[in-house]
Amino acid sequence: MTAKRNDPVAFIRKAAPFAIRAERASDVVAREALLDACFGEDRHTRTCQRLRDGRAPAQGLSLAAVRQDGRLVGTVRLWHVRAGGRSALMLGPLAVDDDCRGLSVGAALVRRALAVAKTRGHGAVILLGDAPYYARFGFTAAKTGELSLPGAFARERLLGLELVEGALDGAWGMIAPTGAALPESKATRTRSRTRKAPLAVPHAA
Repeated sequence: MTAKRNDPVAFIRKAAPFAIRAERASDVVAREALLDACFGEDRHTRTCQRLRDGRAPAQGLSLAAVRQDGRLVGTVRLWHVRAGGRSALMLGPLAVDDDCRGLSVGAALVRRALAVAKTRGHGAVILLGDAPYYARFGFTAAKTGELSLPGAFARERLLGLELVEGALDGAWGMIAPTGAALPESKATRTRSRTRKAPLAVPHAA
């Protein structure tokens, strides 16, 4: 009698605790609440917000992180700007729900956003954020020293990443918004659709 062969058991990898997808219209309320929890309800007065007010994000570059139950736990959007005569994207705000600390939600959002930006032919991304956090993605202050923002900001937090070599060469002057203008009613409605949410972890303004 031939002994039964014990076939090796194939272990099924546990499903990821969140997924990254394109933002949907149904995400707006949860996104705004997360941003309020993360940056405070006075976030609309911040320097970088001046580059976003009344503007549409870059196409395909509004991303959401959602749990398996559909709850939004992270958000990032990128915006068209002119950086001292150079076309670029401005990343932010990037925010992650505090309940998801340690799951690398923010890193996953940034990596996906940069990959999408590169495939869409964008040359550079600029942000205002913590240098130690963004260094892992290649962001540095090497080519942002001559750039300015329309308001107070910490010079060491203005960082850039070239998706195309040389895209920020010689960049200097004021960073200005260039994205498509939103209808006034839509811009106002977006700011007003908020609700309370748990404390969250901010990464970039």
